[in-house]
Amino acid sequence: MGRRTPKYIVSSVVTLGGLLFGYDTGIMSLILQMERFKEYFGNPGALATGIIVSSLTIGCFIGSLLSGPLADACSRKRTIMLGAFVCTVGAGVQFGSVNRAMLVGGRFISGVAIGLMSSVVPMYQSEAAAPRQRGRLVGFQQWAITWGIFISFGIDYGCSFIDGPKQFRLPLGLQIVPSVVLLVTMGFMPFSPRWLVARGRLGDARQALGRLRANGHANAPAVGEELRRIHRAVVQERSRGSVYSELLRAPLRRRLLLGCGMQFMQQFTGINTLMLYAPTIFRGIGLGSVQSIALCQAVNGLVNVIATVPALLWVDRWGRRPTVLVGTVSIAFFYLALSLLLRAYDVSDDRSLAIAAICMVYLVVASFAFSWGPCAWLVPSEIFPMRVRAKANSVTTATNWIANFAVTLASPVLLQAAGWKLFLALSIVMLGTAIFIYLFLPETKNLSLEDIDLVFADSVWAFRSSDLVPKICPLLEIGSNFSTQDDTLRTAA
Repeated sequence: MGRRTPKYIVSSVVTLGGLLFGYDTGIMSLILQMERFKEYFGNPGALATGIIVSSLTIGCFIGSLLSGPLADACSRKRTIMLGAFVCTVGAGVQFGSVNRAMLVGGRFISGVAIGLMSSVVPMYQSEAAAPRQRGRLVGFQQWAITWGIFISFGIDYGCSFIDGPKQFRLPLGLQIVPSVVLLVTMGFMPFSPRWLVARGRLGDARQALGRLRANGHANAPAVGEELRRIHRAVVQERSRGSVYSELLRAPLRRRLLLGCGMQFMQQFTGINTLMLYAPTIFRGIGLGSVQSIALCQAVNGLVNVIATVPALLWVDRWGRRPTVLVGTVSIAFFYLALSLLLRAYDVSDDRSLAIAAICMVYLVVASFAFSWGPCAWLVPSEIFPMRVRAKANSVTTATNWIANFAVTLASPVLLQAAGWKLFLALSIVMLGTAIFIYLFLPETKNLSLEDIDLVFADSVWAFRSSDLVPKICPLLEIGSNFSTQDDTLRTAA
C-alpha cells in the first residue's frame, strides 16, 4: 500500500474509527438488561444507568474539542492513530471494571478516543475524497457506525447465554480488537493532501494525491491540476489567519450555525433513545426474556446497517437537501404512529399493537439511517474552508456530543415518566427540523471543497441557492481541462 492506495481501501481502514464509535455506543444497550451485570454493579436505577451510559458522551465531548488543535498540529492521520490507542486503553479499563466508578472511568476514556475520531475521520475522508465521491466516502463513516452497533448487538445476544461475569466482560473487552487493527493499519495510510499542502509539504502532497487518485502516478495531469487548486486555496486562506473567534463572525458564522445545528438535531431525532433504550421499550410491550429482547435489538441493528446503503450509493446523486428532508418527514410520521400505538397498547394490551410498535421502531431507525445518519457528519465536514476546517469540525462534533449527553442522560428518566408522550414530542421536533432544513441547508453535491465557498456567498435562504450547483459544476469540468503555470508546484514535482 505504499505507492498506491485505492481510495476504498483508505476509506475502509479509516472508518474502523466509526465502527468503534458504533460498537461503544451500542454495547451497553443490552448489557444493562443482563442479570449478571445488575448483580455485579448493584442493580443501577434510572439515574445511575443514565450516568453509566452518558459518561462515554462526556469523554466524547472533551475529545472532540481536543481534535481541532491536534488535527492541525499532528495531522489528521496521527490524531486517528492516537484515538485508536486511547480507545484500547479505555476498553481495557472497562473489561477489568470491579465497580461502577471504574466502569464509568473506562467509558470516559473510550469516549475521549471516540470524540477524537468522530471529528477527524469525516474530515480526513472529506479531504482525501474526490468531489463526486465525497458523499459516498464520508458516508462510509456512518455505515461503519451502523456495523459497529449491529456487531455489538450480535455479541450481546451471543453473550446473553453465558452465565457469570463473562456475560458482560466479554462484550466490553472485544472492542480492543478493532482498536488495535486501526492503530496498526492507519500507519500505512497516506496523510491528508490538503493538510500536507497547508504544512508546505507540496512534494508529499503530490505523492499522496497520486496514491489516492492515479494508482500511484504522482505526475498524472489530473493530480497536478488538483494540487494547484488546493495550493491556491490554501495560500488565499493562509493570508487571513485562523482563530476560533473567526467562526463567530460573518461569513463563517452562518456555516458554524448550520454545522452545529445539523449535529445538534441529529441527536434530537431521538436515535440514541431508540438504539440504547429500545430493550426498555421492548420489555415494556411484553417481551420477557433477555434473549428475545436481544434478538429484536439485533434486528434493529441490522435494519440500521441495510438502510444506510442507499445513502452510500446515491447521496452524491440525490443531494444532501432532499435526502435529509425526506428522512426528517419520515421520522416525524413514524414517531407519531409509534406514540399512538404505545398509547393504545397501554389501554388494551393487544399483542398485535406491540408487534406494530416494534415495526415503527425499525422504520424510524431506517429513516434515520439513510438521511441524518450520514448527512449530519457529511455536511459539517465539507462546508468550512481549509484554514478553519479542523477547528470548526471540533466545535460541531462537540455540539453533537453535548446533545448526545443530554439525550442519553435524560432518556431513561423520560421513558419512565412520559412513556408514549416522549415519541409524540419527538415527532413535533422533527416537523420543526424539516422547516429548518428547507430554509437553511444548501446543496453541496459534486462541488470541490474549495468551490463550496460560492454556495455560501449566495442567499442565506437555502432553497434559493440550491440552483447554483448545476451552474458551478460545468465550470469545474471546464477548469479541470486547463493547466496553469506555477513554479512552486513544478519544483515540488
